[in-house]
Amino acid sequence: MRLNRRSALRMGSVVLLLGTQQIARGATILAVRVWPAKDYTRVTIESDAELTAKQFFVVEPPRLAVDIEGIDLIPALRELVAKVKPDDPNISGIRVGQNAPGVVRLVLDLKQHMLPQVFTLPPVAAYQHRLVFDLYPTQAVDPLEALIAERLKDKAEAPVAPTDPLGDLIAQQTARPPPGKATGDSPPSARAPLETVGAGAGSRNKTDRLVIVALDPGHGGEDPGAIGPGGTREKDVVLQIALRLRERINQIPNMRAYLTRDADFFVPLHIRVQKARRVQADLFISIHADAFFTPRPQGASVFALSEKGASSSAARWIADKENSADLVGGVNAKAKDAQVQKVLFDMSTTAQINDSLKLGGAMLGEIGNVGKLHKPRVEQAGFAVLKAPDIPSVLVETAFISNPDEEAKLRSEAYQTQLADALMRGISRYFAKNPPLARSRPL
Repeated sequence: MRLNRRSALRMGSVVLLLGTQQIARGATILAVRVWPAKDYTRVTIESDAELTAKQFFVVEPPRLAVDIEGIDLIPALRELVAKVKPDDPNISGIRVGQNAPGVVRLVLDLKQHMLPQVFTLPPVAAYQHRLVFDLYPTQAVDPLEALIAERLKDKAEAPVAPTDPLGDLIAQQTARPPPGKATGDSPPSARAPLETVGAGAGSRNKTDRLVIVALDPGHGGEDPGAIGPGGTREKDVVLQIALRLRERINQIPNMRAYLTRDADFFVPLHIRVQKARRVQADLFISIHADAFFTPRPQGASVFALSEKGASSSAARWIADKENSADLVGGVNAKAKDAQVQKVLFDMSTTAQINDSLKLGGAMLGEIGNVGKLHKPRVEQAGFAVLKAPDIPSVLVETAFISNPDEEAKLRSEAYQTQLADALMRGISRYFAKNPPLARSRPL
């Protein structure tokens, strides 16, 4: 069949039109998300192709302008405007407009001077390409000063001299001989007990400073962690357990809990360790909910760091899974100090691991009183989040969220309370046998 000139031109026009539409299409926006927190606010634009962005920061008034190339203004981008809440600590609003053909400009109006980071993330897990804006305050609150201020406020508001429940517990436990042994047969503790300044006889084990327990709810923000068959997200339940445990710790006058995250936002693994060291934490407890490919596994587990490889193939698998959180949560590769992680690993000492095993054993024994145990002993593997060289650190897998029965328990307020109580008893048991070390400058 021969085409005349007019038919050929018509067909060519159709082909040209289709080609133009395909070129103009560019990347498709799949989702936009805003994660506000005191530490920093993250804005994420997810698309089916990598986006190119150019950023401009204006000091007065503080705002970040970002030109995104290869897209046109669509309703999905306008959704960002409505996603900024009035109580966002860092962003006062977002404006969006078509700056040029194929270029959309976002302007983030800021409540204070910020240190912005703009970067892209490749597809991983359930996510496709992500363009990320991380906004860090230039003047962050010192978390250690905040904890000390809380303690001073409590002292000022106390109608009578506060008691020392932790010191009393330590005194009771150390005065009580182990089953089947006389008091004189008890081995001396490797960690020297504290003496209260000006205290009378019989109070040698009472603490004279602020004891800080760092609680690390796993995952958060872009990283949901494991998801149960009923849709329960690990990041949600472990945060609830951590908040309940914080309440119990803070009821003791000379103790304070410090959370690496107290809301739904992502914290890189090495930053979690740095946060604990910054507040000079006495203990580090990372809280998670386990998962497997099948719904059968059940029970809680406790893990410590290992210098010589994992204690089992299961421990190695879990460590690899937890260590992949940075890939899912999204870390700026240019800003991440890889050397920091290497130094922390090299500095990890046998003493820290031994103390971690003691802490893990105390917690495992208490958790076993409220639920099933997956393993009867503390397991070991190379968990990145346990590599603080000077802080006894454990990772607690509270239950298998992939098991429907345990998922239901994890969502239960009653079971969360039982877990928090068990973890608190484990902390107390550990300190009873390993009193907090004295510091040259009491907190």
